[in-house]
Amino acid sequence: MKTNKLEPQKALNPAYKKFKPLRADIDDFSLKLQDCINAINLVDSRNESEEHLKSPISKFLSSTFYSENEINTKEKIDLAIYLGNDATSDIGVLIEAKKPSNKSEFPTVKQLNKKGFQEILLYYLRERVDYKNNNIKHLIITNGFEWFFFNASDFYNLFYKNSELIKEYKTFRDGRKDTTKNELFYNEIAKKYIDKVEDALPFVHLDFRDKEVSKFKEKELVNIYKLFSDVHLLGKSFGNDSNQLNKAFYNELLHIIGLEEVKESGKKVIQRKKSKDSDYGPLLENTIFTLEDKDYLPKIKNIPNNEEKSFTVGLELCLTWVNRILFLKLLESQLRSYNGDSTEYKFLNSDFIPGFDSLNELFFSALAKPVKERHQRYSEKFRYIPYLNSSLFERSELEDLTFDITALMDEEMEVYSSTVLKNSNGKKQTGKLNTLEYLFKFLDAYDFSADASVEINDKQQNKTLINASVLGLIFEKINGYKDGSFYTPGTITMFMCKETLRKSVVQKFKEEITDTIETFEDVIDYCNNFFKKEERKKFNELVNSIRICDPAVGSGHFLVSALNEMIVLKSELGILGDEDGKKLPCTIEIDNDEIYISDADGELFSYNRKDPQSLKIQKAIFHEKETLIENCLFGVDINPNSVNICRLRLWIELLKNAYYTDEGELQTLPNIDINIKCGNSLISKFALNDSLKNAFKSKEITFSVEDYKQAVKDYKTTNSKTKKREIEDIISTIKNNLKSSLDNKEKEKVSKALGEYQNEEQRQNNLIAFGERIKKAEKDKLKKLKQKAEEAKKQKEEILNNIIYRNAFEWRFEFPEVLDNEGNFTGFDVIIGNPPYIQLQKMGEASDALQKLGYETFVRTGDIYSLFYELGYKLLKEKGLLTFITSNKWMRAAYGESLRKFFTDKTNPEILIDFGGTQIFDTATVDTNILMFSRDKNRQQTLACIVKEKELKNLSDYFRQNNENVSFVSFESWVILSEIEQSIKAKIETVGVPLSSWDINIYRGILTGYNDAFIIDGKKKDELIAEDPKSAEIIRPLLRGRDIKRYSYEFADLYLITTFPSLKIDIEQYPSVKQHLISFGYHRLEQSGAKGSRKKTSNQWFETQDSIGYWEDFFRPKIIYPNMTKFLPFIYDDEEFVTNQKCFIITGLNIEFLTAFLNSSVFKYCFRDKFPELQGGTRELSKIFFDKIPVINVSESINNQFKDIVSNIQKFRRLGKETKDLELKIDNLIFDLYDLTKFEREEIGFIEIQ
Repeated sequence: MKTNKLEPQKALNPAYKKFKPLRADIDDFSLKLQDCINAINLVDSRNESEEHLKSPISKFLSSTFYSENEINTKEKIDLAIYLGNDATSDIGVLIEAKKPSNKSEFPTVKQLNKKGFQEILLYYLRERVDYKNNNIKHLIITNGFEWFFFNASDFYNLFYKNSELIKEYKTFRDGRKDTTKNELFYNEIAKKYIDKVEDALPFVHLDFRDKEVSKFKEKELVNIYKLFSDVHLLGKSFGNDSNQLNKAFYNELLHIIGLEEVKESGKKVIQRKKSKDSDYGPLLENTIFTLEDKDYLPKIKNIPNNEEKSFTVGLELCLTWVNRILFLKLLESQLRSYNGDSTEYKFLNSDFIPGFDSLNELFFSALAKPVKERHQRYSEKFRYIPYLNSSLFERSELEDLTFDITALMDEEMEVYSSTVLKNSNGKKQTGKLNTLEYLFKFLDAYDFSADASVEINDKQQNKTLINASVLGLIFEKINGYKDGSFYTPGTITMFMCKETLRKSVVQKFKEEITDTIETFEDVIDYCNNFFKKEERKKFNELVNSIRICDPAVGSGHFLVSALNEMIVLKSELGILGDEDGKKLPCTIEIDNDEIYISDADGELFSYNRKDPQSLKIQKAIFHEKETLIENCLFGVDINPNSVNICRLRLWIELLKNAYYTDEGELQTLPNIDINIKCGNSLISKFALNDSLKNAFKSKEITFSVEDYKQAVKDYKTTNSKTKKREIEDIISTIKNNLKSSLDNKEKEKVSKALGEYQNEEQRQNNLIAFGERIKKAEKDKLKKLKQKAEEAKKQKEEILNNIIYRNAFEWRFEFPEVLDNEGNFTGFDVIIGNPPYIQLQKMGEASDALQKLGYETFVRTGDIYSLFYELGYKLLKEKGLLTFITSNKWMRAAYGESLRKFFTDKTNPEILIDFGGTQIFDTATVDTNILMFSRDKNRQQTLACIVKEKELKNLSDYFRQNNENVSFVSFESWVILSEIEQSIKAKIETVGVPLSSWDINIYRGILTGYNDAFIIDGKKKDELIAEDPKSAEIIRPLLRGRDIKRYSYEFADLYLITTFPSLKIDIEQYPSVKQHLISFGYHRLEQSGAKGSRKKTSNQWFETQDSIGYWEDFFRPKIIYPNMTKFLPFIYDDEEFVTNQKCFIITGLNIEFLTAFLNSSVFKYCFRDKFPELQGGTRELSKIFFDKIPVINVSESINNQFKDIVSNIQKFRRLGKETKDLELKIDNLIFDLYDLTKFEREEIGFIEIQ
């Protein structure tokens, strides 16, 4: 049997394997498949042509999954399923059809390399190479009875990436072989390349001649149904997508809590839902009423007293309770799947939990206590409820300060207008329900199940599946209610974790095992050479030593993705073992942000508590996750709700693999909460290099570094609440003593500086008393010592007392896992995440405080994510990796210069992905990028790509297929260029001369200091000239930046009074102008700098603010262009316009050619990205950037050639005529000047920025 022949279930993505189709859908599919086969039989019996074969296949496909897709031929392609509803869209599936009787050309399982395969390879290459279609998903070869399915990603790897094949294909395509007949390609090209990879190409083969469709087993039929589906063949979503918010679930949950989502300043934020004064049903309203009625708010000191305090406190309490309930819903589903769907484990309903009192008993009298320690009053009622040992079921600090859920009153509330609930008649539920009953019924309307054993759903309608990833998205959205937090889609977190962690594993093995390892594939090969348990254990410990931190952890999505990736990479390395050290007999994959375990046949693993082998796998995965969470994953966030949600998500990941122990109880969860901490990541009192050596030797601290590490380790593993509190006290004591010790260092620093000053002062006083004269150098020394003492004192006060340090996070000692045995901070292997995007200038006092902390990337016009990059760098160990997704503005914006310099000088940028205009966040119009760098010397070899696809299922595949090697060597704009783009730009720049070396002048337009007075309209101009004709001498037509178009302008009938200081005008000679100006008030126009006046200069009140010593250049032929623009328009002006300060002008030699060049496609193609990008894609065309643009120098005759064309274009533009042919002529002349090849010309094309 061929090893590359896959069973259908092995070809399906794991998340879709788990999907349970409705029986009605399976039955309908089976009938239509049998009808298709019957029709093929008829075609075969009549020996009809291949054309007759296409009709039943097309009808079958369009009547099952592809009714909204065009299914048709294309050129020689027999059939194709298009991605859209017409043939203008890309082809998603290529189909090659052969008559059943044509056995010589049809592949077999033993021999794929037949003409049918050679043909589909040709059609694939035409689509992929000639039409640049990278959206092909699958390829099918069929005769109606037999079906061969191939994944396009395998064709990409085995054929498209083969440069020799592509070279030969292009030679054949371009007619450079001795014949253009396809037979040559089939026999002399395709055949030899297929031979090389035939045994490595995975495929699925179905043969419906073996038995009728109705004879297939249920499981087989479900897999065939899924294999033909648009979910599999086209990659469509099937409703359980971690990248997309389930809006129905989200909106109704908000309603029950008492929240609603609204749009504010372009982003969606969550606010308290407007309700009637008497409506206390929603959880939030009930909570706020109790807080205010019982006067709890004054007890809460750490939340500011303002009008939002009751909302802030109420929401935190509600989120605590809702988090617990959602966790319990997942637990309930898990327990039922483990126990044969027994109703005894269904506890989240109003029969079992009739009110808030009962719910509180469930929280704290059952889940928080071991079964044997429960009060006899509850032992029977809660006998099926396990003990979890999770701090989720310990009262929170806020509950201790206020109240638990028992304080809420049992109220009723209106059912959501678009509720998922149905009444007994199957219609939408209306009216009111008890709030808790409503919440339970709402949750019950969704499927939280983890059961993969059921193949077909016998119900009339599938419940929508809500998995942990979808819940995570909802947690993040609700938690980010203030600022509209951006949930990072699973596609992104999976890619970032996969690429980063695999590189980190390579680095570990390179450092600890052998420096011959270069790639992750090398690590796999290395591990496969070893088979002993001890060796697997050693490799496991090495991977477990990787320390990963998200410094803005949010809902914990990145840490969950990192956890899943660590499990999967261990599986690929073959080092996952059970408790006896034996290798696990299963395959683990990530799909849709979840891990899926499959057996050797590709069947999904489902835990069966009665099966010992099943228990071994479940137990191994649980403890593997436990080890990784405890040792490898760390997070910090300023928002306490985020911290709680992150902890919850990690507990959920453990819950998925919880198992029953020999005692028949569910395995308890570890205390992982200590790895996720609350604080302001960007602010610390103590430096990372502050020594703790003396601190651990001081009298106050009786514990060693090892004691500290052991205490944290013990905390994570203890099941005893008493022991846990004892350990908490030890950890708290150690940290407080460390803080005191480091605080004492600040005090000692002040004392030392003060002592030095006082000693010197006393010495000098003594000298004076004895009549000695103090030298100037000594006085200066005393002055400096005094200044030093005052600065030290001020710094101490700042650190000890400043409010900004209230939430400071002390990276120096908060995570003992990154301290060595001497207490030195060693750093993390990986920093990963999606830091916040907040403009620093909008942060007020907080921005001032951050500026004082000495971040070298701080720029007031910049963004806070810049500081997170710098912090992340500091937190890394040498050769450690940081990967962030942030706004991409830093790549081109002026404020990003300091960050680009930081990356260039201090890091080794390894991966850069610019998403450009592709929106990653569904609620935010922010353009993003992913950057990975290592804390290492810059090797100037960054793998980079621009994402141009709107939807991406697998970013790793896209990146692998589209990356370019780019060198970023300066702090100028970072632009990602393909190989051909780099080549063309190098060619253009090499022969060019910087404009700063041209015989030209570039000047800014005129700054008046008060435009209302100096800029007048045509009517006012006519009035002034009518009063005094001499006024015409100093009134000139004006163009503003916004008036400039490409080769044209839109005159706004505005004029400028040109009283330039450099003209030394006598205003008395222009009485009407003087009278006009003075009407605005002498004080307003004077240039004194006084309040209400113009900026202070030496100029007179009637003169413009700038001297304009270059005024004569306005009356020479010139180029005018705006200082900020999206469109890069330039105009040649010989009409003596003046311009405002929103323009630049260029005068000098060959400016007619320069006008043409600056408006050309070559200029836009090569130099657009040389100008910093501002908001909305606008470019800043300042002189400092323009001076650096290299342009080919031309002779006077060539300039005159362009002058005529430019003149004609501008004349035609004024007449409203089309000028594209003339502009193309300019492009071609410029192509000729630079000696560009046909291919280079086609690559540039005609560029018109709309």
